[in-house]
Amino acid sequence: MQRYFPVLNPLGLIILIFSLLMGIPLSVSWLHADNALTAYDESIFITFAFGLLLWATTRSRKRDLRVRDGFLLVVLTWVALPVFAALPLWLYVPDMSFTDAYFEATSGLTATGATVMSGLDNLPISINFWRTFLHWIGGMGVIVLAVAILPLLGIGGRQMFKAETPGPMKESSLTPRIAETAKGLWVVYLLLTVACTSSLTAVGMEFWDALMHAFSIMGLGGFSTKDASLGHFNSVPIELVAMSFALLSGINFATHFMALRQRSPKAYLKDPELPFYFGVLTVSIIALSLYLSTFNVYDGFANTLRYVAFHTISLSTSLGFATSDYTFWPMFAQLWILFLGSFIACSGSTGGGIKLMRAIILYKQVFREVVRAIHPSAIKPVRLGKAQITDKILHAVLAFSFIYMVTIVSLTLVLSATGLELITAFSAVIACLNNTGPGLNAVGPASTYAVLTDFQTWVCAFAMLLGRLELFTLIVVLTPAFWRK
Repeated sequence: MQRYFPVLNPLGLIILIFSLLMGIPLSVSWLHADNALTAYDESIFITFAFGLLLWATTRSRKRDLRVRDGFLLVVLTWVALPVFAALPLWLYVPDMSFTDAYFEATSGLTATGATVMSGLDNLPISINFWRTFLHWIGGMGVIVLAVAILPLLGIGGRQMFKAETPGPMKESSLTPRIAETAKGLWVVYLLLTVACTSSLTAVGMEFWDALMHAFSIMGLGGFSTKDASLGHFNSVPIELVAMSFALLSGINFATHFMALRQRSPKAYLKDPELPFYFGVLTVSIIALSLYLSTFNVYDGFANTLRYVAFHTISLSTSLGFATSDYTFWPMFAQLWILFLGSFIACSGSTGGGIKLMRAIILYKQVFREVVRAIHPSAIKPVRLGKAQITDKILHAVLAFSFIYMVTIVSLTLVLSATGLELITAFSAVIACLNNTGPGLNAVGPASTYAVLTDFQTWVCAFAMLLGRLELFTLIVVLTPAFWRK
C-alpha cells in the first residue's frame, strides 16, 4: 500500500483544494440567505478533514510522479471528487439516494449535463450554483487547474497533464513550463466566461441565471437552473449568445490561447480542424432544416431553422441545452444530431466525443487506403494541415476508435440486459460517453435519468468517466498489467 503514497499525497492536496472551492457556493448560500448553509458546512468539513488526513498520512513518501503515477492520480481524482461533490446534494435534497447524488456530481464534473433532478426552478440558488459550478471546474479539467497550483507545493504536474489533456497529440505544449500552460488556458477560459455572462445579461437574463448558464456553456455541460432548460426563456437573443459561446467552447483552447498571446486571429486560420468544424455544422443545419420542413414539425422555415440550429450546435458540441423536445423530430434527425456529438468538438476543447481531429485523421486514412487499393505503389502520407501524421498517431487513433465503438456496443448490451428499451439504452450510452447529457426516448430532453434503476445509473456514471478521460486513461488503470510491479 505504501508504494501508492506518492499518488495519494497529491490526491489529498487536490481534495483539500476542492473543499476550499465549496466555500464559493457556501458564500452564495449566505448571501441569498437560502436554507442550504448546513449542507455546505458539513460537506466542507468532511471534505477538508479527509483531504488533510490523506495528505498528512502520506507526506513522508512524497516524490516526483512517474507516468504510471500520473494515470492513477487522474483516475483516482475523477472517481473520488464526485463523492465529495455529491455531499451538498445528498445532504440537502430530500430523499436523494447517494447513487443519484454521485451521478449528478459526476455529470457535473465531467461536464455531461445528464440529470436525475427535477424542480430546478424551486431549488435554492446555491444548489443550482454548485451544480453549474461543477461544470465550470470540470470543463477545462480539475487536473489542469491542479498543475498550476501543485508545482508551488513541490509536486510536478507534467504526468497529470499528459493523462488529462484531450486529443491524440498530447505531447505538444504551448509554453515551456506545464504550469504556465495550465495558467494560460485558465486565463482564456475565465475571459470567455466573463464575456459569456456579460452577453447573457445584456440580452435580458438576470445576473445569477446568466452566470450559472455561462458556467454550463463554457464547460459544455448542460445543467440549467430551469426544468425547461433554455426553453424557459423563449428568447432568440439568448439562444444566439448560447450558440456563439458553445461554438467557441468547442474550439481547441490552445487556439484561443495562441490568438490571445499573438494578438492576432491567424491562429484560427492555421487550425486544421476549424474548416471541418464549421463546414459539417453548417451543412447539417441546412440539411436538417430542409428535412424537417417537409414534415412540418415547426411553423415556417425560419422557425425550423431556429430550433434546428440551436439543437444541432448544442448537441454536437456536447453542450446539451434544449429549447424544445427534439424527440418529436423524425428518428433520422434525432440520430443525426446524436451522431454529430460523437466527433464535432475539437481536440483541446471542453467538449466530448472522439474529437474532430481523430475523425479527420480517420477520414484521411480511409481515403488513403482507397487510393492504395487503386494504386498499390502510391505513396500518400496522411497530413493534418502542413503536419504529417506519424504511424504512431495513426495506430493510436485507430485503436481509440475501435475501443470507442466496442464500449458503445458493450454498455448498450449491458443496459439492454437490465430491461431498458433499446433506443433509450443506446442513446443513454452515447450521451454519457460523449458527455452530451440528454439522450432519446425515456432519457430525452423532456425527461431525466431518474427513470433508471440504481444499476443503470452506475453504468451511465461509469460511461461519463470513460468519456471524460477519453477511454484509455481509465482502461489502462483497470488492466492487470498496470498493477504489477
